Amino acid sequence: MRKTAFAPIVDANSKILLLGTMPGEESLRKQEYYGHKSNQFWKILFTLYNKPLADNYEERVAFLLENGIALWDVLQSCECIGSMDSNIKNEQPNDFQKFYKKHPHIKQIFFTSQKAKQFYSKYVALDKEHTFSVLPSPSPANAKMRLSEKIETWKEILESVLSL
Repeated sequence: MRKTAFAPIVDANSKILLLGTMPGEESLRKQEYYGHKSNQFWKILFTLYNKPLADNYEERVAFLLENGIALWDVLQSCECIGSMDSNIKNEQPNDFQKFYKKHPHIKQIFFTSQKAKQFYSKYVALDKEHTFSVLPSPSPANAKMRLSEKIETWKEILESVLSL
């Protein structure tokens, strides 16, 4: 089954870009980034800012933009059974050249998984105009790290670029 990603969440105040690979089944069903209740993405970000986790998706999106965070996925579309990145095939990347031209203020890119970085490196390539880092995956499949460890690592990586 061919899956198509969402448009980016971004505005003129975005300072950094968080990049996932491709929305999972539940995210696609709900039409929300990181829509699976077991995914720790939103919990990590809200905890970093010492804010209670918003239940409403529109509030979550507003929270990102208020804090200078853009969100997108490396892939525009792919074939994938289930939600595991390892099942992705026949992938097509998003148009990052167009994105960066439209959003030149974004210079720091943070991948939310190693697989996102691999696909980005394959189709877009790391460049000298941006800085790149990989965050621990917020996916429940990344069970080798506890939530508290993920939060601490995200904080260490992001605190120099965000007002935490």
